[in-house]
Amino acid sequence: MRKFLSVVAVSLFAFSAQAADVAAGKAKAATCAGCHGATGISAAPMYPNLAGQKAQYIVKQLKDFKSGTRKDPIMSGMAAPLSDADMENLAAYYESLK
Repeated sequence: MRKFLSVVAVSLFAFSAQAADVAAGKAKAATCAGCHGATGISAAPMYPNLAGQKAQYIVKQLKDFKSGTRKDPIMSGMAAPLSDADMENLAAYYESLK
């Protein structure tokens, strides 16, 4: 039983240590606001709204742009310098918006 509880405690600590930072995502999102809007709602129909999107979806799309799996000259360039933590933080921020 102690071993099980230790595993659960370590797992919870690892999850919380990797939890996304919404505030950091908001700060990083300043770059995104030009196309996707200051609150994740785009003024131009050619750019998707990000507010309220699921974090997992945003992370996947950013990773796909970065890797070249999904191609867009603007978004590929925007995603290229992002770390995994940056992507998680941005995704958490946009998911937190209505």
